[in-house]
Amino acid sequence: MTFVPHTDKDRAEMLAAIGVGSMDDLFADIPEGLRVKALNMGEGLSEQEVYDRLHEMSHRNAHSLISFLGGGFYDHIIPAAVDSLTSRGEFFTAYTPYQPEVSQGTLQAIFEYQSMICRLTGMDAANASMYDGGTALAEAVMMAVNVTGRDKVVMSAGVNPVYRLMIRSYTNNLGIRLMELPASPDGVIDRAAAAAALDGDTAALIVQNPDYFGTADDFTDLAQKTSGAGVLLIASVYPVSLGLLKRPGDMGADIVTGEGQSLGLPLSFGGPYLGFFAVRQALVRKMPGRIVGDTVDRRGKRCFVLTLQAREQHIRREKATSNICTNEALCALRATVFLSLLGRQGLREMAESCARKAAYAKRRLAQIKGLRVRNRAPTFNEFTIELPVEAGGVVCKLIDRGFAAGFPLGRYYPELGNCLLMALTEKRSKAEIDSFATALEVAL
Repeated sequence: MTFVPHTDKDRAEMLAAIGVGSMDDLFADIPEGLRVKALNMGEGLSEQEVYDRLHEMSHRNAHSLISFLGGGFYDHIIPAAVDSLTSRGEFFTAYTPYQPEVSQGTLQAIFEYQSMICRLTGMDAANASMYDGGTALAEAVMMAVNVTGRDKVVMSAGVNPVYRLMIRSYTNNLGIRLMELPASPDGVIDRAAAAAALDGDTAALIVQNPDYFGTADDFTDLAQKTSGAGVLLIASVYPVSLGLLKRPGDMGADIVTGEGQSLGLPLSFGGPYLGFFAVRQALVRKMPGRIVGDTVDRRGKRCFVLTLQAREQHIRREKATSNICTNEALCALRATVFLSLLGRQGLREMAESCARKAAYAKRRLAQIKGLRVRNRAPTFNEFTIELPVEAGGVVCKLIDRGFAAGFPLGRYYPELGNCLLMALTEKRSKAEIDSFATALEVAL
C-alpha cells in the first residue's frame, strides 16, 4: 500500500497552479550534481521486520564511552523522577500559556523556574527561558546596546568560542563593534587590559565563569569598574558551579545568562537545551522573552499571568525587545523538577563532588611525564592540560580505548594545538580516572 496520497492528476493540477510544467521543472534550480538520483530503500518490510532489522543494526554501535568532555555541556546524573514527572500528559502536551484561565499549571511551573534561577544566580528577575546558552548571551548583548545606547561590546576570549561566534552572527548587521580581550588557560582575565578597553562607547563587558579553559574567577572588581563607567557587566555562568562558587549577582553582574543543560537535561546529541536569562530589577522592562508574574484574581485568589507583554510580537511587534517569542517550557520544567529534587544542599553536594574529582584528576594526570596542567588559578570541574604532542591524535587513540578524552582546544585556539580541555562530573569514579590516566600515558 502506498502512503503517498496524491494522484498523478492531483500533482498535475498543483504544478499547473504554480505555473510549472513538470516535477523536473520544479527542481530545475537545483544543480544536476546535487539532485537525488535514487533512495535505494529496497523492498517494503512489515513492522516486525523493520523492528528486527533495526535491532540487528543497533549491535553495530560502539559501547558507551567514559566521557571527560565538557566545554559547555556536561554528563551529569539525572534522577529518574525528572523523566517520570515531566512525561506526564498535563505537562508534555501543554502548549502555550497565552490564556491564563486554562494554563495555571504551566504558568506556575514557569514562575517557580524563574524564582529558582533568581536564587541560583543572585539576580532580581528572570525570564521564562530561552533556546540555549549561546542565544541567551547574544540576546544579552543586544539588550545592553539597547539599554545604554552605545555600540561597542568587549568580551573575553575566554568566553565559549561557540557563543562568541553566535554573538557575531546575531550582531553582524546591527552596527555593533565587538572587541575581544586575549585569554589564556594559564590565568584569569587581565584586569588592566579590561579596564583599558572600557570607554564612553562601551555598552557591555562579557565574562564567563568558569571560563572556557575551566578557570574560576571573582569579577567583583570588574563589576565596580564597569558600573563606574556606565557599562553593563554580562556574565555567562555554569549553573552547577553556583552550588559552590560566588553567585554572579553577588559579584555585581547586571545580566546573567547560561546553558541550563546540566540542570536535568540529557546530552541527547546536542539538544533541545535551555538558556536562562536573569537581570537586575532596573533592567527588567528591557529583558527579552516571556515573564510570568504572580497576582490575584477578582476573588483574591493567587494566580499567575504573563506580564510586561509589550515585549512580545503577539501584542505589539514594533515594541518588541527581541524576536524571541517562544521559551523552551518543557526544558525549563525539567530544570525546575531537577532543582526541586536536589534542593540547596543537594546542589552544593553535587558541585563539591565535581570539584573534588577534578582536583584528584589534576593531581593524577600531573604525574604523567611530559604533561602539565595549564590552569594556575582555581578551577571548578574543568581544566586544561598540555600534552607533548598534538591533542587531536591522542583523542582518537583514546576513543579506541573506550574514553572520550576531552576537547582538543586547537579547533578554536590554533596556538593551543597540544592542549586538551577536560571535565569531571559526579558520574566519574576514581577507578575511571585512574584507568583514563593509564590509557593516556600509554597513548603518549
